[in-house]
Amino acid sequence: MQRRLGWGQDRISWKRGFGGMVSVERERHPSRRNPSLANSPMRRHPFAVSRPQSLLKILGLSFGLAVTVGNTIGAGILRTPGDIAALLPSPLLFVGIWVVGGLYALLGANALSELGTMLPRSGGQFIFARRAFGDYAGFFVGWNDWISTCASIAAISLVIGESAVHVMPLSSGAAAPIAMSVVVIFTILLLRGAKSGNIAQQITSLAKALALLALIAACFVFAGRAQVAPAPAASTVATTSMFVAFMLAAQAVIYTYDGWDGPIYFSEELDDPSRQIPRSMFYGLLTVAVIYLLTNIAFLTAVPTSALAGSQLAAGTVAQALFGGHGELLVRLVVIISLPSAVNANLLMSSRVLYSVSRDGLGIPMATRVNTGGTPTVALVSSALVAIAFLATGTFQTIIAIAAFFFVADYALSFVAVFVLRHREPDASRPYRAIGHPWTTGFVLLGSLAFLASAIVGDQRNSIYAVGIVVISYPVFRLTRPRPVPAPSDGPYL
Repeated sequence: MQRRLGWGQDRISWKRGFGGMVSVERERHPSRRNPSLANSPMRRHPFAVSRPQSLLKILGLSFGLAVTVGNTIGAGILRTPGDIAALLPSPLLFVGIWVVGGLYALLGANALSELGTMLPRSGGQFIFARRAFGDYAGFFVGWNDWISTCASIAAISLVIGESAVHVMPLSSGAAAPIAMSVVVIFTILLLRGAKSGNIAQQITSLAKALALLALIAACFVFAGRAQVAPAPAASTVATTSMFVAFMLAAQAVIYTYDGWDGPIYFSEELDDPSRQIPRSMFYGLLTVAVIYLLTNIAFLTAVPTSALAGSQLAAGTVAQALFGGHGELLVRLVVIISLPSAVNANLLMSSRVLYSVSRDGLGIPMATRVNTGGTPTVALVSSALVAIAFLATGTFQTIIAIAAFFFVADYALSFVAVFVLRHREPDASRPYRAIGHPWTTGFVLLGSLAFLASAIVGDQRNSIYAVGIVVISYPVFRLTRPRPVPAPSDGPYL
């Protein structure tokens, strides 16, 4: 899941009242067929929750497209071009690497579309991990995904708050309260039901696309007035081999593309998941790729790569060259308009993860409550409260830095799951089968492993913390889950 962060963190990338509880499906509770099992360990497991009111199947392709675009495009596209220009000063390579990143993301969507249509349940990659590798893998992936997504909500909201402070005459101390207000506002909106979340996601994602297209248009229209500083005497490529430079650039671009898996967090809420999951990811990714390519071509039209190279905020460099002192204001407005869609998407996704983990007996029983509008209320409010706590303490940066290790590992596990389930369950229903498997799936798996290795080498301190979390997580899992949890039924939760 792409978690979109602020200027300096995008590579860590960046899916009414309470309703009542209703009966569980019979397959998960054999005691209904055999009363003698009523007191069995399986029946009396303390974490086996009763069947909650179901999520509603009211989302469609337009929502899938909106959540793909809204969750993928973040502040990364506004700053990453500066890093790419430093590594690949050739305009052809500078633009070409974004094509390569888009193709890689499409191959990833190709693999996850098979899993998403085979297991059409909301909750994200937790569903695949548990099915392929068991309860512990599901427990670990689910909780890590939930916590890191909550941290991403905090980071994205803070970027909005910081931009609002620059636009309005406010002190820098107002950024965090503004960010908290953004989280609260979207939480209240989403509590109204899945329809409200759907509408909000479509509107905010459209606003994001229009804001970026306006920035692109401005680059083309006003390119002739750009005032560019002289090119630096040396570039990063001068001391870096072309192969290493290309790999580093590819890593940055693929992180910027991350987030295309948003639709799988809502699989059972889609009208026709077997068709809408792959279409949402493919069409959404194509839309993102077009916007990314146009953005980079527009930047190069306005200024040369030498002016972008090393810029911490490429969009700011371009805007300043075009509009002088008003350039920063323009970029801040683009941020304020474009990032709310990511807040909305991450709140929706985090609530589905906690709900799904809890529904399968690996989380908090109370988090399975769903209101009449189809919102997992406790899971949503819990996600918002954790995000606000991260904002209050400022700890979200550390959480996300550590979670970057698992972000790549989760994708790798999902790609391995395609191979495992193909072998173990060859006759299972697969409305969509990954095109070109095993070659295409193997390619993105190898890429994920390479990025995982680079993440370990590039951030050894947080990687050590991540390994420590893995080590202690299993004893925690065993202590909190002393008995086997009920296996989910083979069909979707309907």
